[in-house]
Amino acid sequence: MSTFDKIKEIEAEMARTQKNKATSAHLGLLKAKLAKLRRELLEPKGGGGGGPGVGFDVRSTGVARVGLVGWPSVGKSSLLSRITGTHSEVGAYEFTTLTTVPGVIQYKGAKIQMLDLPGIIEGAKDGKGRGRQVIAVARTCSLIFIVLDVLKPLVDKRVIERELEGFGIRLNKQPPNIYFKKKDKGGVNMTNSVPMTHMDQSFVKAILSEYKIHNADIHFKCDATEDELIDILEGNRVYIPCVYVLNKIDQISIQELDILYKIPHSVPISARNSWNFDDLLEMMWKYLDLIRLYTKPKGQLPDYGSPVVMRNKNCTVEDFCNNIHKGILKNFKHAIVWGSSVKHNPQKVGKDHVLCDEDVIQIVKKI
Repeated sequence: MSTFDKIKEIEAEMARTQKNKATSAHLGLLKAKLAKLRRELLEPKGGGGGGPGVGFDVRSTGVARVGLVGWPSVGKSSLLSRITGTHSEVGAYEFTTLTTVPGVIQYKGAKIQMLDLPGIIEGAKDGKGRGRQVIAVARTCSLIFIVLDVLKPLVDKRVIERELEGFGIRLNKQPPNIYFKKKDKGGVNMTNSVPMTHMDQSFVKAILSEYKIHNADIHFKCDATEDELIDILEGNRVYIPCVYVLNKIDQISIQELDILYKIPHSVPISARNSWNFDDLLEMMWKYLDLIRLYTKPKGQLPDYGSPVVMRNKNCTVEDFCNNIHKGILKNFKHAIVWGSSVKHNPQKVGKDHVLCDEDVIQIVKKI
């Protein structure tokens, strides 16, 4: 029996199994088996893993990468062409784009790469069509735009989410707060600092046993589900922010548009007419979590024309220095900062100081 047939068999068994307390452990084990089989299918042994494939991915440029994902003919190519000025083949038929088409946008001083990915089809997570290559490129992105036809957004949204989830992409989620470490002996030591409502110790041990893990320390700092535990055990999940781009709003009424604005993480646009691109780019900036830092040489005005753009993950002065040149820290004495990250303007800070958007920074070297 092929891996694909095994997947279908397990999916069928899960579909006909009633969901209740008595069957939850059984369903959890089936999910673990399914995750392992999907990993086999998408990363075949000796086949070079689940990467995009030669010639399909493109070299990363800029401070961030945004991938446009969606069904064929939803307007991804039009959107890329309008926003970046890059020509991406547009046609009134499916699968116009056959490979990854890159473009670059300059926004708030940041150079951001955009990728128009070929349309995916249902079953992409199981290797159908070019789904494996498309989603593998999507895994490398800092942000995903799921482009949807505004006339059927919620139906398509659910199916595409399922395809991406099946390939280990978690949209608008944080990694589960679970500490896990294998050990050589001592059995499974499970502890938790919050009440566990989804799994008990025997359930956790059963899932670990499916992965042939019989000795491990595991501590739950959240009320985790079996899916979140499986994600930790698989160890290959990526957590990517996502914006749902609801295209073709020129085909609906104002009343329908008001309803669309209630969908979380979404921006309604018209790629053909370039409507609402300002809101889309502003949300892109917010979800990429970028900050602009301005340099100020001693005795000169700040250079507001060329900001240093960085990912805002508790960006410190040390991160800023390393971004410019790794040798700066060797002679680093302190930094002088103006902006919202300091109480006094200016303020002398050390290399561990956390910076904020639009801070001005001057590096002082040792004499």
